[in-house]
Amino acid sequence: MIPAVVPCTDRALWDEEVDRLQGHPQQLWGWGETKAQHGWSVDRVLLDDGGTTIGCAQLLVRRLPFPFRALVYIPRGPVCSAEHTGAVLNSLADHAASRHRGVVLSIEPDWDLDSPYAAAVAGAGFRETSNTVLIPRTLILDLTRTDEELMAEMSKSTRANIRKAMRSDIEFRKVKTESELEQVLGIYHETAERAGFGIHEDQYYRDIFRNLGDSSPIIGAFDGEQLLAFTWLARSGSTAFELYGGVSAEGQKQRVNYGVKWAALQAMRGDGCVRYDFNGLLNDGISDFKKQFAKHEDMLMGTWEKPLSPLYPVYTQAMPLARKGLQAARRTAKAVAGRARALLGR
Repeated sequence: MIPAVVPCTDRALWDEEVDRLQGHPQQLWGWGETKAQHGWSVDRVLLDDGGTTIGCAQLLVRRLPFPFRALVYIPRGPVCSAEHTGAVLNSLADHAASRHRGVVLSIEPDWDLDSPYAAAVAGAGFRETSNTVLIPRTLILDLTRTDEELMAEMSKSTRANIRKAMRSDIEFRKVKTESELEQVLGIYHETAERAGFGIHEDQYYRDIFRNLGDSSPIIGAFDGEQLLAFTWLARSGSTAFELYGGVSAEGQKQRVNYGVKWAALQAMRGDGCVRYDFNGLLNDGISDFKKQFAKHEDMLMGTWEKPLSPLYPVYTQAMPLARKGLQAARRTAKAVAGRARALLGR
């Protein structure tokens, strides 16, 4: 039986179903609410099989220039069991084509590459693509393990830096106020400029903080009232997912970035999460830092697309060119913003 696609407009019910099905925090209502404020439209649907909800998906829809109409994207979803994957994906593809007239349905599920899900995704007509948003190579820690078991996986120097930070006068706690959030954003700008990566406008991060609320905790390292480092997460009932992180020059000197990461792990376990995803590994200094916390790596399925239109082959050629143009524009905007901050003495 093909499950019915049922729209959901009740925030409490939606988040309850995401947590019941052990979904990812990027499937929570608040994450979609933020995306809706920044260029996407959101369609939240439950998959009903004879009165039983067997899956759910928060679809993000981006309007494309004529004749492509729309891209339909599911970040770290859909949410369902392996046995229902094929039926859920087929229903979602039909819905994306009829409701949104999408040229493609793109998914980046929170499923391991070698899991039983993989065959079902391919069997539902999806094809793997390099047009990736979320990095599939990552590091996921099992928070059901003890402190001793977690630390045993870390490098010796990492354990030493954590213990030193925890013995210091630094306070590790959640960011509570809007003024503390502004300190977070200041350190994030500093970190991005130092490491050379692009970031969103500040309002985007303020919207995440407000829309997700308790589901987006920021763990900070405070010296009195001054923030030295932070780890910003999104969390569902089962999974904690790192969004952003940063450390000031003074925080680097004191190596409190090790302590704040450990404090984040502890806080998420205390909140009931059983998985902690470091959100992507690249070949850079930030990833080298992440890899000090375990001896293993994890590989998720990556990005898969199902063509929904005869125009899909043209879309696959046009999108990489459009993305390059957008990246160039962002680099230019970042350079201009950096010069403006320098002139303003920020």
